[in-house]
Amino acid sequence: MTIYQNYALGQWQSGEGVETELFNAITGEQIGTCSSAGLDYEAMTAYAKEKGGRALRKLTFQQRGLMLKDLAMFLLKNKRKYYELSAATGATRVDSWIDIEGGIGNLFANASLRRQFPDLPYYVDGDPIGLSKGGSFMGHHIMVPKEGVAIHINAFNFPIWGMLEKIAVNLMAGVPAIVKPSEFTCYLTELMVRDIIASKILPEGALQLVVGLGRGILDHVSSGDVVTFTGSAKTGKMLKSLPVIVDNSVSFNLEADSLNAAILGKDAVPGTPEFDIFVKEVQKEITIKAGQKCTSVRRIIVPEELMDDVQKALSARLAKNTIGDPSDATVRMGSLASQIQVDRVRANVELLMQEQDIVIGDMDNFDVVGADKNKGAFFSPIVFRNDDPHNKLGAHNVECFGPVSTLMPYKDLDDAIAIAKLGKGSLVSSIVTADDAIATDYVLNAASAHGRILVLNERCAKESTGHGSPLPMLTHGGPGRAGGGEEMGGKRGVLHYMQRTSIQGHPQTITAITKQFQVGADQPEAMPHVFRQHFEDLKIGDTVFTHKHTVTEADISNFANVSGDNFYAHVDDTSLDGTIFEKRVAHGYFILSKAAGLFVEPKKGPVLLNYGIDECRFTKPVYIGTTIGVRFTVKEKTDQEKKNDADIAKGIVRFLVDIFDETGETVGIATILTMVKKRDQD
Repeated sequence: MTIYQNYALGQWQSGEGVETELFNAITGEQIGTCSSAGLDYEAMTAYAKEKGGRALRKLTFQQRGLMLKDLAMFLLKNKRKYYELSAATGATRVDSWIDIEGGIGNLFANASLRRQFPDLPYYVDGDPIGLSKGGSFMGHHIMVPKEGVAIHINAFNFPIWGMLEKIAVNLMAGVPAIVKPSEFTCYLTELMVRDIIASKILPEGALQLVVGLGRGILDHVSSGDVVTFTGSAKTGKMLKSLPVIVDNSVSFNLEADSLNAAILGKDAVPGTPEFDIFVKEVQKEITIKAGQKCTSVRRIIVPEELMDDVQKALSARLAKNTIGDPSDATVRMGSLASQIQVDRVRANVELLMQEQDIVIGDMDNFDVVGADKNKGAFFSPIVFRNDDPHNKLGAHNVECFGPVSTLMPYKDLDDAIAIAKLGKGSLVSSIVTADDAIATDYVLNAASAHGRILVLNERCAKESTGHGSPLPMLTHGGPGRAGGGEEMGGKRGVLHYMQRTSIQGHPQTITAITKQFQVGADQPEAMPHVFRQHFEDLKIGDTVFTHKHTVTEADISNFANVSGDNFYAHVDDTSLDGTIFEKRVAHGYFILSKAAGLFVEPKKGPVLLNYGIDECRFTKPVYIGTTIGVRFTVKEKTDQEKKNDADIAKGIVRFLVDIFDETGETVGIATILTMVKKRDQD
């Protein structure tokens, strides 16, 4: 029997005594104990901030991203042993895949976000803001890592995904974490954290683990900290209202179990692909992880005329569901995570039975393959039927966190939306329909009550990730009962762990702070030409002032012939009456192309290629006879990792292309992206 340990203050340590006995959910055998009693949470919080936070804040986003990528690769190589232990939680191979490789996938996804961030430890947010007529005073926003710790209190259902999907975000932001998984499945989290610590990929102090009850874990949080909680709405609200949270204005992200709904469109009648897709999706959501997902379908909302059809079809699919030991190849659904969870689900089923009837399943009479159902934490899928969902409200208030759902009718789409909203806010709802008008109506009128909406039909079903799968690049959270929080969500998830601060000053000073050229800052002439300089040698603000070119009628005619762009304003003087143009105007793309001809240094040098244009604008008409020039300025630099040993060492340089006329006024402006070689490292 194993004593599962905490990782705190740089060492593995057991808690005092035994707080929780841990059992194999399939066999019922005790596999160990855990305790967090005696941990010094004040010291752990300080250690995270001083040791882990200080190290993480020194890393750039590029370095943090590569750190996450390395960690994901490392864990993927070790995944077999996670699968072996995951079975003890009652998970099937598919359930474990969602937890283990889904969690590791979060690391990969967040690592890829480095391409959306600068090569800095902080983020420059949004556009610059001019604050003076003369241009000598401006404002901008930066976001720096919070100098606190992220404390993640996770649920029992995803011991690995629950941890990785959260720490991937805070580590990318440069903030350390203390993770407290549910004590009932902490043994799987502990196994992975041991590997993470042993890998030494993360800086020491970046991750600490609490495997026991965690009593007192929030006692020492302060204003720079972030607390996330996944679990019951009741517990989440209690924690969120703690005086230490309120008094210190601690950021608290609550993801509560919600009464998610799946809606069948009226067009999806029996015989259509969408009807079959709906039944299959609902059956999958009831049985995957034995319904132990915060995103599972709890309410099945279908047209009143299709209630019997859906009940019959769902019953037939669930009848084929095999419950038992996941090691048996015929088993499709494992157990709940613990006997305690069985008792909780049973109690809530009995509550729901007071006003609605079970039409599929039996809590006591069901078969289990390869195990003793009286020893393991097994539970049969249960489907209720509620023919009066507006008055029998239990299904909108009581959540059975297991393989339990309620079938209910609607009259029209407005009624379906109203029924879905009776759940008081959810993480996700879905609608299955082939009619885009129905989908649009549902999404626009139901979105205020749901954090995510899946629109499912035959066109996307094969590649759909499903009703119950939150994705790291999309926001995960929901309003009302679901907690009102957001986590993940791509870049916005990372920014949740950062402090946004407005900065004001002269453009030269703001350039120095942001490491981005700001209009109005110094533009010393580049010597030599910027296309002759390697990545390391380029300095923000260095500028090439090009030769001039006077636009001719031949320029416009030739460009029209080459491009095929014969828009009237370029080629027909007689069509200009009533327009904003005084006479024939040069093509904007000619102006940009000519600008390239002016600023490009043609000889071979460190510039490898130009691969894009951002924020291109044509701000003033350029007529025949106008003389243009270019101020070509190093705007921003981002290091880029080598893909392999044979790859060229390089970085990305953004150049500001400011095209001006003989009055000095800007007529066109753009940012071009170039790939620039580094100096030889030999």
